[in-house]
Amino acid sequence: MAHIEDKEDYKSLGVMKGVETPPVVNPKALERVRKIKRVKLNLESLVQGILAGRSDVLARAITLLESTKKEHRALAQEVLEKCLPHTGKALRIGITGVPGAGKSTFIEAFGKMLTKQGYRIAVLAIDPSSQKSKGSILGDKTRMEELAGDSKAFIRPSPSGTSLGGVARKTREAALFCEAAGYDIVLIETVGVGQSETAVHSMVDFFLLLQIAGAGDELQGIKRGIMEMAELIVINKADGNNKQKAALAKVQIDNALHLFPPPDSGWYPTSMTCSSIDKNGIPEIWEKIQDYFEFTRANGYLNARRREQAIYWMHESINEYLKDDFFNDEVVKKNLPIKKQQVLNNQLSSFIAANQLFKEYKRR
Repeated sequence: MAHIEDKEDYKSLGVMKGVETPPVVNPKALERVRKIKRVKLNLESLVQGILAGRSDVLARAITLLESTKKEHRALAQEVLEKCLPHTGKALRIGITGVPGAGKSTFIEAFGKMLTKQGYRIAVLAIDPSSQKSKGSILGDKTRMEELAGDSKAFIRPSPSGTSLGGVARKTREAALFCEAAGYDIVLIETVGVGQSETAVHSMVDFFLLLQIAGAGDELQGIKRGIMEMAELIVINKADGNNKQKAALAKVQIDNALHLFPPPDSGWYPTSMTCSSIDKNGIPEIWEKIQDYFEFTRANGYLNARRREQAIYWMHESINEYLKDDFFNDEVVKKNLPIKKQQVLNNQLSSFIAANQLFKEYKRR
C-alpha cells in the first residue's frame, strides 16, 4: 500500500541529520578512572605510586585507611610504614572556625595563591557525619571547585564519623601519605563545632582560627581553650559594609588575647582581617604563617611539638586498637546484647554493665 509520503508533493521534505549526542561521561575522566583501576592493590604499587606523587594512588591509599575491613587497614599500615621515611617535610596547617565563617572559601583563595607560587598543597576537609544516618555530604570539592581543578592541589573530603570536633579517625595518617606524595603544605579543615579541637592541634604545626564579624558577640561560641591553641585568629569576610565590623572585632579579639598566658612556643598569637572573595589580606596571612615557622624552627619548638604529637598519637592508636579488640571479642559480642537489655530494663546500671563486660573480656 502506497504511503502519502511517497507522492511527488513530499519529495522536497526531508529529515535533517541530528546532532551527534555527546558522551554522558567525560572521556578524560573515564580514562582517569580506567588508569586508577589498573593500579593493583598491593604494597609495592601503592608505595611507588604515592612516592611518585600520583594523586589517584594517594586517594586509594587513604580509602584503605578509612576502610572498615581489617585486610585493607593492615595493608594501609604497611604502606604507611614504607612511606614514613619520606614524611616530615611539609608544613601542617589546621584551619577551624565557627560554622559559616567561610572556611572552604578561605581555603580555596589561600590554596590558589599558594599553587600560583609553585607550592603543591593537599587539603584534608572533614565533613560532619549525621548521628542518625552516619552519612556525610562530602561537598568540599564542590565548594572549592576552582582549587579542585588545580593540578598542584589535592582535595580529600572525609566523613568525621563519630569523632568529636569533626576530626576523622585516620586524618593524621592521611596527612603523612600526602607528605610522602611530595605535597609541600597540608591543610586540615575541621567542622568547627567547638568540640575536641585538641585533636586538630595535636596533628598540625600551625592552628588558624577563622571568625566572622557582625554575627552578634564576636567572642560568642568560641571557647577560651580554642583561642589559646590558635597561633593566628583571622576575621574573614572583611569586605563591603562589613569592613568596619571586622576592624572592631579585631580590636576585641586582640584585647582578649592579651589576657591569655604566654604560650610554650614563645609565639604570641595575633588577629588579622581578610576577604576571601576580594583576596585582601590573604598574602599577609601567608607571611605571618611563614614568620611563625621561621620563629619556631629557630627556637626548636617545631621539632619538640612534633615529637610530642607522635607520642600523643601512639596513645590514641593504643586506645583505638583496644576498643576494636574489645568489641570484636566473641564473648563481648555474645553478652553485649544481653547487658543492653538489662540496662534498658533497669536491672543493671550502665557502669556495672560495662564493668561486667570488661571483666569477661579480661578472662579470655
